[in-house]
Amino acid sequence: MRSFSMPKMAISLALALLAACILIGINETGYNQSTEALDDIAEASRTRGSLNRVLQAVLDAETGSRGYLLTGDPRYLEPYDAAVAAIGQQLDALRLIYTPNADEFSTLAQLTRNVQRKLAEMDLSVRMRKQGNEDAWKFVLMTDVGKEHMDAIRAEATKLINASSHRMEVSQVQVRRSLLLSRIGIATVTMAGLLAFYLYLRQTTALKLAGEQQQKVLQQERDLLERQVRERTATLAELATHLQQVREEERGHLARELHDELGALLTAAKLDVARLKSRLSTQPPEIGQRLQHLTESLNSGIALKRRIIEDLRPSSLSNLGLTASLEILAREFSERSGVEITAGLEQVELDESRQLTVYRLVQESLTNVGKYAEAKQVEISVRGYENHVEVDIRDDGKGFDVGAIRPSTHGLAGMRHRVEAAGGRLTVNSSPGRGTRISAVLPKAAAA
Repeated sequence: MRSFSMPKMAISLALALLAACILIGINETGYNQSTEALDDIAEASRTRGSLNRVLQAVLDAETGSRGYLLTGDPRYLEPYDAAVAAIGQQLDALRLIYTPNADEFSTLAQLTRNVQRKLAEMDLSVRMRKQGNEDAWKFVLMTDVGKEHMDAIRAEATKLINASSHRMEVSQVQVRRSLLLSRIGIATVTMAGLLAFYLYLRQTTALKLAGEQQQKVLQQERDLLERQVRERTATLAELATHLQQVREEERGHLARELHDELGALLTAAKLDVARLKSRLSTQPPEIGQRLQHLTESLNSGIALKRRIIEDLRPSSLSNLGLTASLEILAREFSERSGVEITAGLEQVELDESRQLTVYRLVQESLTNVGKYAEAKQVEISVRGYENHVEVDIRDDGKGFDVGAIRPSTHGLAGMRHRVEAAGGRLTVNSSPGRGTRISAVLPKAAAA
């Protein structure tokens, strides 16, 4: 009996040592892989933060330069200079990060060139404004060069941000894989321990308790990761809402500046031309034609100014209300595009923010219809209920596959975020050849 027990005990000890070695190896492997993945996630997060700060600094520089160009106030140059300095620092930091990766370093180099072009354009405008060369800097300001530079900057930055996001996703998959490996290893080692220490009940109980403790630690780690993901998602949503509000405020500010400054200049010029025509009663026909052509050009400029102001911030929304604004928007779009529009608009009670949300939703939908739908008829309806408002836009265009929409489709994503930020819900229904329907439900009051 004794000789039989000794080999059995030796086998049990060997199995115990083997199980311990396996457990140690699995834990060390999982720890190393998780550490590397978390380091990659942190590095990718810092990279995205640097890229976002570069974009924000470029926007701050553009805001400061435009503020100085429009007002001539030197105080606007302080944020402009600070943003330019911050851009250089962030780009230097990004070069150090992307040096090992040739492809992303090439993309960063292209981003740097685009940023330098944008800074050169702003610097040229500021210098011409300082030198009093009004026509030159206004010409630069009214061209599409700045928009093209910003679009190029956003495109390159988006590539780098997407690359960082991809690395974060890969690292998260690695973390989950390591956790799964740990779970499988722990379960396997637990079964081996139960088999090896069948005669040692105390040791088996201890191993079981150790396994339960390890599971608890893993659960706590998973809960922590999930909470961090939720917090990060909420932060990004708040940032997107803030940027949207800043954009609307900037558009409103620009609309007021155009109305007050440019409108006054064009009106004064028109009055001067009318005064010249009245005083030159016997002018030659050529001069009369020139004055008439100048008057027509000024009228066109005034009409263009009004249209730009309405696109930036619809004055009818605050003066006439939502229903009248939507009727004007629909009529102008129909006249411009030739698409027949049927509007069923009820008077609804919404605050100013939600009225703007509804207006932008309809405006963006009509823009998409004009660009892509090839529709002949559009139906717009706004219905008010006791606690909510329903907005519906339908067209008979060519439609599209909703399931094939890319996440980077900014038009629909922007509409969805705007509606959800107002506490509502957006639904998009479409299929090829059957048109498109965009529906939104918004509460009349903000949720508590």
